[in-house]
Formats: sequence, C-alpha cells, structure tokens
Amino acid sequence: MTASLEKADGDENISTPVADHAVVPIQQTRRGLSPRHVQLMTIAGGFGVGLFVGVGGVLSKAGPLPLIIGYLIYGLGFIWPTMLNVAEMVAWLPIRGSIYELASRFVDAALGFAMGWIYFYAGAMLVCTEYSAVATVMQYWNTDINPAVWIAIALSFCYFMNMVAVRWYGEAEFIMGSTRILLILGLIMATFVTIVGGNPHHDAYGFRNWKNGDMAHEYYAEGATGIFLSICICVRYAVFTIGGPDIISLSASEIRNPRKTIPKVAKLIVGRILFFYVVGSLLLASSATRVTLDFWVRLRTAKLAQQRLPGFWVFSVSISEGFFLDSSTFSSCCLDAQDGQAPKIFLRCTKSGVPWVCVTAVTAISLLSFLVASASASEVFSWFLDFTTVALVVKFTAMTWVFIGWCRALKAQGITRQGENNFKKSLFKKTSDRQPAPGIVFPYTAPCASWTPYLCLFIGGSTSIFIRFDIFQPWSLKGFITSYFGLAWFFFMFIFWKVFKRTKFVTPATVDIFADGKKQAVDEECRFWEEGFGDEAERDALAKKHVIIRTWARFWGG
Repeated sequence: MTASLEKADGDENISTPVADHAVVPIQQTRRGLSPRHVQLMTIAGGFGVGLFVGVGGVLSKAGPLPLIIGYLIYGLGFIWPTMLNVAEMVAWLPIRGSIYELASRFVDAALGFAMGWIYFYAGAMLVCTEYSAVATVMQYWNTDINPAVWIAIALSFCYFMNMVAVRWYGEAEFIMGSTRILLILGLIMATFVTIVGGNPHHDAYGFRNWKNGDMAHEYYAEGATGIFLSICICVRYAVFTIGGPDIISLSASEIRNPRKTIPKVAKLIVGRILFFYVVGSLLLASSATRVTLDFWVRLRTAKLAQQRLPGFWVFSVSISEGFFLDSSTFSSCCLDAQDGQAPKIFLRCTKSGVPWVCVTAVTAISLLSFLVASASASEVFSWFLDFTTVALVVKFTAMTWVFIGWCRALKAQGITRQGENNFKKSLFKKTSDRQPAPGIVFPYTAPCASWTPYLCLFIGGSTSIFIRFDIFQPWSLKGFITSYFGLAWFFFMFIFWKVFKRTKFVTPATVDIFADGKKQAVDEECRFWEEGFGDEAERDALAKKHVIIRTWARFWGG
C-alpha cells in the first residue's frame, strides 16, 4: 500500500502538498498500483531473510516430509482459499479501508477495529523479526562485528527510503521485489546445483538421507503421534514464512482495474506457495539430516559461497523486505487513524505527503531488534518469531470470519452468488453452457465457497490455539507470553471497542452490500479500465522505460 495520502482524481502521480507537521484531511487514495506492481508484490511480499533462517532447525526436529506437508496444509488448505474468498469481496467493493471496512459492514465494527490493530501488531513484530534474522545470519558469517551494527544499517536505510520514496512507492517496491525474487531464485538454483553434484566434491547427495530413516522424525511423542506433532511444528513454521500475500485485502482502493486484477492476483498465490516454499523446501530437505542445515550453511559446506556473496544476499533481501513491511505496517496505522480508530496524530504528514509520525512510530518499535546486543541473535529471533506467528494466523482467520458474514448476508437477502468467471469459456469449450440467472453478477466468485471458509476457520482456529503446544510440558512462562500475546491482543482490542463503542453484531438481512452508494462510485471509476482506456495509458507509460524494465514488467502483466 502506498505511504502517501493522495487525491483520487486524475492519473498523475502527484502527492497532496501539505504543511510540515500538519494534520492531513481525510482524502481518497488514488489507484496508483498497476497489475504488474500488485502481482509482483503478492509473489514477493513476505520473502525475507527469515524465510531461510530457522528452516534448518525445523528440519532437524521434524524431517523433510513433514515440512513439505506442513506447507501444503497451511498454504493450500488455508492461505490460498482464504485469499480467493477475500478476492470475491474486495473485487465487488474495492474501497478505502478494504477488509477493515468490510469487517465492520458484514460482521461487527469491533472486528474491523481489532483487525486493524492486529495487522499493525503483526507487521511491527514481523519487521523486528526480519532485522533480528539479518543479525543472526550476518553473525554466522562474520563474528567480529557486533550484530547490532547490521540492524542499525538496515533500519536506517529503510527509514530513509520510506521517508523519501513515497512518490515512487509502486516502482520502488517493484524494483525491490524483483531483486528479492531474483536473489531467492538464485539461492534455490545454487542449492539445486550442489545437490546434483555441481560442487567441488562432485557428490550428488540429493535425497540420499531420505532412505536412512530421516524422511520424518518423531517430535514430542513416539509413534504416529510424534509424526503428527512434527507436522504441527512445520505448520507453525509455515505460518511465519507465508506471511505476506495479503496486499489485495488492504490496498484494493489503490489497485488499477481492481475487478480484473484482484482475482488474477489471488489465483497467483498458489504458484508462489508451490514453487518458492514447497520446491525450495524440497531442495533443502534433500540433503537434510538431524543436523541443523540452513541454505547458508549448505552453500558454505559445498564451498560455493565466499564471504561477500552471502553478505550481499542477506542485506539485499533484508532491506527490500524491510521496506515493504515498514510501508505496509505504517499504512495500516494511517488507515486506522483516518477511520477514527487511532490517534489523529498519526495523520501528520510532511509536505510531500509522507505520514512521518506513522513511519517514526513503526521505526521506534523496530528498535526492539537491538536486543541482539544483550542476548544471542538467534534467541532474539526466536522471541520475535513467537510474537509474530500467532498474530499472522489470527489475521487471516479474521478474514475468513468476514467472508462468512458476507455469505450469510447474501443468503439472507436471497442474492445468488454468481460471478463473471462462472460464465467464461472453459479450457475445453469455446463458449460456456451456463447463462447468468436474473440478478447480480459479481466480478468474481470464489470456488467451493460453501465449505472452504469453514475449513479455513477450523485450520486457523486450531492453529491459533495449539500453535505452541510444546511449551506446556515442560511449562515455560516466557514461551507462553511470547507465543500467545498476539491472540490476547486481538481479543482485547475486539472487546475494548465493543464495550467502548457499544457495537453490535450485524444482522445479515440488513447488510448493505452496496456500501451506502460507494459501489456506484467505484463502478464509475472502474469503467475507465474496463473500457480499455487504462490499459492504453499504462502501455504508453511503460513504452518510455528501458527495454529491460519493459520486458520484466510485461512478464508480470504490465
């Protein structure tokens, strides 16, 4: 989501000029994110150093097969259907506030408030996790430098970028996201080369250890129960690593041609999960033993990585991801302030429209990462990992709750869920045999919506409750606080707003799915792209860029 508060009219990339330290009047955000921006940010969002830190520990405890199963359960059984369901709602109402606004309309205003603050909390903790992960990896490669130095450099750079790059947010994140994807692809390819024999030892060791009883390890118990619990801890790790494909739920009001782009982007998430997470884990797991092995350790063991190469990888990925997470977090805070759900001081902006109070607040929270100076970097990383994980599960579970409220409202009002995607030609037929029934035809309807939200609610709810089952025996008070604070934070904010504002759960039959006329305004706005004018303007703007940028942008749908 863009960091600035900008006017909706026109297609010029110009921020609203305001006086220094002024409180900006509430304005509509402009649709400045093109399909290529959104698609790449969806794929790259959440990819950071943390993706490669800790995977070795999980492999040593659970084994390679449970890790892959954990990604499939959480990624394909929870995240993907959740985002498809969200795409149905936000494609219909791509308005400012997005999922928070829909939560207030379809369920309860207290849910919208709690979702805004759990997202801010999760984002802030994820930023801290990213910075502490940088210190963890850099300390492995260079123990002579205090790990706090690496955090200071990364944090300062991201703060500077967020303060000055507001006008070019989409392009800046497109470039940084591209860098992140290319670096991670390079890391996966390097790992593949080593396991098939492309290493100084010419040893093709891929999948060798799968035959030696290391395919699945028992954890916390013996027998089938131990194997099941090993899958559970892999689901827990997947929660942390698959943390960022939610841009469509927050930034629908800033996406160009949202009725077409949002469903397309939601479908892309399955590719990200299968390739980057499942394939990446499969490659690393092919050489995993009961010894902790991360990507960095594997490359060093194969003698393919010198000191400068991993340092370049770590810092490039971390700065790119830090910029993305910082922007998303303080933008969420700014949205809460616009809706009267956060102090108005967070609306103070610079002349160029940067919400400097929000940026500074998120950066101030990120200073917690400097705990690495007084404790081991890996221990601090584990603390922030626990703080973050349950909040991420709660965030996506709440989205499922909103979709259930949406479906109940449609059913109570006798509205049939039929989308334009239901009447398009199939893979094997030039025309569709189905014709829309009288009534509303939605831009997109999610598949299997009669049961997937309840499956997602079960997976999300059970994961939130049992996410750290291994801290109860032996009992760990510190582990309990760090692991379940996010869950307590969500319910506290929900109850606080419900009592303070005396909100009530919405009656499905009274839900206004047209959002008090906002739907009509969005229809008028979207007609610009649906009639082809937006695509022509995008092509003209892209034609002025370098051929390499044009080629890469067109690959992502630009």
